[in-house]
Amino acid sequence: MERREEAKRWFKQSLRDIKAAKDSFSSGNFEWACFQAQQAAEKAVKALHYALGRSSWGHSILELLNSLSDLINIERFLPKARELDRHYIPSRYPNAFESGYPALYYDSETAERAVKYANDIIEWVKGELKRLGVSV
Repeated sequence: MERREEAKRWFKQSLRDIKAAKDSFSSGNFEWACFQAQQAAEKAVKALHYALGRSSWGHSILELLNSLSDLINIERFLPKARELDRHYIPSRYPNAFESGYPALYYDSETAERAVKYANDIIEWVKGELKRLGVSV
């Protein structure tokens, strides 16, 4: 598949994921909102990788961004990526905590921040994709 088309596929799914995160937030499922926000940002950054003709592997938004630092200024998104990466496992698995289960450890403030950070990354990627000639 041509790189621009692959980038579009990944970016379109990131938009669906951020919508799911917002829906989960509205329903009070804050742990899921955090996970879906992480997924949305991850897929958006992977879309950028594909648009640039690079392969992408892994789930760490921080690592995915760092691997683009030779081409794009990513510094302002690193703190957001760090926080989103923290939601990849604990938001889903009870054994990520000493006791209880994920829903007990996530609140509206955490989820709101995760959704905002993911949205910020998605909007930035959207601009980069347009700059690279990928219509999204």
